[in-house]
Amino acid sequence: MGFVKVIKNKAYFKRFQVKFKRRREGKTDYYARKRLTHQDKNKYNTPKYRLIVRFTNKNVICQVAYATIQGDVVISAAYSHELPRYGVKVGLTNYAAAYCTGLLLARRLLTKLNLSGTYTGQEEVDGDEYNVESVDDGPGAFRCYLDVGLNRTSTGAKIFGALKGAVDGGLEIPHSLNRFPGYDDEANEFNAEVHRNHIFGKNIADYMTALQEEDEEAFKRQFSRYIKEGITPDTIEEMYKNCHSSIRADPTPKPKEKESFKGKRYQRKKLSKAQRQASVAQKKAAFLKKMEEED
Repeated sequence: MGFVKVIKNKAYFKRFQVKFKRRREGKTDYYARKRLTHQDKNKYNTPKYRLIVRFTNKNVICQVAYATIQGDVVISAAYSHELPRYGVKVGLTNYAAAYCTGLLLARRLLTKLNLSGTYTGQEEVDGDEYNVESVDDGPGAFRCYLDVGLNRTSTGAKIFGALKGAVDGGLEIPHSLNRFPGYDDEANEFNAEVHRNHIFGKNIADYMTALQEEDEEAFKRQFSRYIKEGITPDTIEEMYKNCHSSIRADPTPKPKEKESFKGKRYQRKKLSKAQRQASVAQKKAAFLKKMEEED
């Protein structure tokens, strides 16, 4: 038998170092994270802010955070499950909802930092290019960078709806038009009207109309919640317009109301200090009496 080289010997396993936990779980792209969190040394302790956008089956999550040794610190967050408060009760994970969530985050953060009056953003939404610039006689614009995580960054992806909402809300985020809906890669042209239609849900309205004409049963099954809420293809754009104005009017989070516990408790009720002292005195007296009887 020929010589067989042992590759994974004892020395190999003694020196083996496992990857980070979130890499093993497939949750974090550390190659991208390093570049999003690394800050130049000549900027000292200035945080590098990230606009974090994540999607679940029922929700859009937008956060602005910065990294520390102890972990990320979130300074503001907005979720699409808050949109029913602003008039959008259905379709909480589509492109238009992602835009509304990004807008809500931007207005909420700037209100918290007392910058909402200085940086109002794009109030007339047209879907075209818009960039926030710092004013000369006041504080600079809030700058952050888009963190897409493991999402695919294909043209027209919903994650860029949240980006557009945050930019129109007044945040300074470096970006281009290449990934927004309406960009034609072959012609190298951007159609702002297509992008505007996505922001106001016109693509959904067109699909609703087409499906209703083609298959009534499929329409009732797929858009049952729209029908229940009384939303028609003609009212979708107005719904999102009202949502945008409502967000700008009051972006602050709804205060949490803590409800009192109504169920049955099985633990013993907590004793006061006087009750504890009385219990100890009683046990002590019983012990001394027992000792006297034994003697």
